[in-house]
Amino acid sequence: MSLPVPILRISRDAIELTFDRSSGPGGQNVNKVNTRVTLTFDPAAMTGLSDAQRARLLSALSPRLGADGRLRIVCQTHRTQSANRREALARLRELIQVALRPPRIRRPTRATAASRERRLQTKAKRSQTKSARGWRPGRDD
Repeated sequence: MSLPVPILRISRDAIELTFDRSSGPGGQNVNKVNTRVTLTFDPAAMTGLSDAQRARLLSALSPRLGADGRLRIVCQTHRTQSANRREALARLRELIQVALRPPRIRRPTRATAASRERRLQTKAKRSQTKSARGWRPGRDD
């Protein structure tokens, strides 16, 4: 069961969009039009979060943050700037929703009787193997 994450508004101050020429095939369109979108997001500038949510967001995004503490999303899959912008914003929304989802609570379980028995049998067998390695009087080694 997953709890729904409340809809959060991302302020425009936290996002910066830049547009460049895309790479790959596309002929004249690719050489003339700035369709690639680079979205830069500053999680520290996001408002409307509790301290716990902010900590969860920063810890979840930390592997993806740059040296300046900002998240960078580049999208150039579509031929139009508007489609790339929509996809970059959708990726950001998805990342934030996943990061803010509360972690599942672990319910401790106990080992079954059969698994405990197997473990003890393995330990006993290993103990016999090791004790058989030692020197004993009367054996010619």
